[in-house]
Amino acid sequence: MEKESVLKRIFKSKLIVLILILLAIIIMYDLINPNYLSRDNLRGIMHAMSVTGIMAVGTSCLFIGGGIDLASSTEGLLAGVLVALMLRSGVPWPLAIIIALIVGAVVGLAIAGLVAHLRMMPFIATIAVSNVVLGFNRMFTNSQNVPIPNESFWVLGGSNLFGVIPMPFIIMLVLLFIYGLMLKYTQFGRNIYLVGGNMNAARLSGLNPLKIKSILYVNNAILASFSGVIVVSRMHSASPASSSDAQMSAITAAILGGVSFAGGAGTMMGCFIGILLLTFFNNGLNILSLESYWQTIAQGAILIIALAMDFFSTRAREKSLKVKIDIKKEGAAA
Repeated sequence: MEKESVLKRIFKSKLIVLILILLAIIIMYDLINPNYLSRDNLRGIMHAMSVTGIMAVGTSCLFIGGGIDLASSTEGLLAGVLVALMLRSGVPWPLAIIIALIVGAVVGLAIAGLVAHLRMMPFIATIAVSNVVLGFNRMFTNSQNVPIPNESFWVLGGSNLFGVIPMPFIIMLVLLFIYGLMLKYTQFGRNIYLVGGNMNAARLSGLNPLKIKSILYVNNAILASFSGVIVVSRMHSASPASSSDAQMSAITAAILGGVSFAGGAGTMMGCFIGILLLTFFNNGLNILSLESYWQTIAQGAILIIALAMDFFSTRAREKSLKVKIDIKKEGAAA
């Protein structure tokens, strides 16, 4: 009986279940292809998850606070294009990155103004901003890729610690750790959960939900911009073309790791597990050399599964909260 209760507790923990699924995926792909866990492939996996992970940090914070930004990919592209153009004009790369991140913050502030202050629907507002940013990308580059000749800048996205661990992967881990501490141990982190869980209750508690959401939109845009900088540093060129792959991967990884699409729940640890699970899964599809449409179908299916899991988790939290409120009312009545 005790053994059964232990198993029940294990499988009630979503993170443990995800870790078990991750291990199963790794074992399955390794049995299919012995090169799956090779040094080169693992390095490629770490590179792939770095861009998604950096973007997922901002996405997770925004989700927890009850917001959503569908312009993240184009924000990253804009930052990459700006850095490339500035480097070709002779601007030092640290200054170019700072300027690009400031521009990203301005884009995030514009989104915050539309969503948090003008009360536009986040989906519509962020798609509109995404189209505007994409138009600027094409105008700045004349719809052509922009090569980056500055080799010192390549180190940011292309160097490896001890020749094994990519620098972007280390940056991602540092960001996950810092934001994890912020969410768990700071008052601002607790305020984010409160605003995302119940905006009216947050307002009655003396908080300013619009201000907090505005900060989260700006933060998300800055991190998305930084992920774009990492990409162009590794690829040695900037592209004006739009791609939602990184953005959708960030959203999927966050929700898969337990960050609630409805707001008010989630952790950076869960986000990290979601990133690992999604990246190892996608890399395995590439190893199997499946047609691209099957990979797209599989990735879409994962997002649907993640959203379904989030839906049932949200319902369970609401039901549990209702039970607690009913118990308190009965106690007060007695």
